Amino acid sequence: MNMQSIGSGENLLPEKGEVFYYPYFFDKSQSNIFLERLIREINWKQEPIWMFGKQVMQPRLTALYGNEGISYGYSGIKMEPHSWNPLLMEIKDAIEKVAQTSFTHVLLNYYRDGQDSMGWHRDNEPELGLNPVIGSVSFGVPRKFQFRQYHDKTVKKEFLLEHGSFLLMKEETQHHWEHQIPKSKKVHGPRINLTFRRIQ
Repeated sequence: MNMQSIGSGENLLPEKGEVFYYPYFFDKSQSNIFLERLIREINWKQEPIWMFGKQVMQPRLTALYGNEGISYGYSGIKMEPHSWNPLLMEIKDAIEKVAQTSFTHVLLNYYRDGQDSMGWHRDNEPELGLNPVIGSVSFGVPRKFQFRQYHDKTVKKEFLLEHGSFLLMKEETQHHWEHQIPKSKKVHGPRINLTFRRIQ
């Protein structure tokens, strides 16, 4: 699996989906401020999930913010959103101009170091709609982000998500591709990822 140099102008997937990458969407100074504030201001918690028939603690911290009264669930977790705050609204407003979508919620993941991770999955819960638009913003230590085809797991893509980057996934991506953030012994600093979505 080869790392690729990627920019914002072309679809990163060879077929069956659309993914666009904006590596320096937020400048370094702004990204440093966002990272520090997110660590301090978000109501983080670690929750159990079901994996292979048993309950384990997620290898990361999470939080859900968004429109009141609309919950979100995955892997046996039902999350009630905290209300939008000014920091999240600032990030949301910036990416909506590119995504051309009005997001209702953001799921935040706090990877404290390289031992925190996210396993293979698709963002295909029914409440996200048929072809969900997912806006993924990253702050902190760059981490590998891996795609593989759901029906042919030998077809893989791997990218490095930079500090201040924005990754936009849309169209049929969640039907045909799954993605993950693998563990890494080489990563020692924190990363926060915000995945903006529209819950119906």
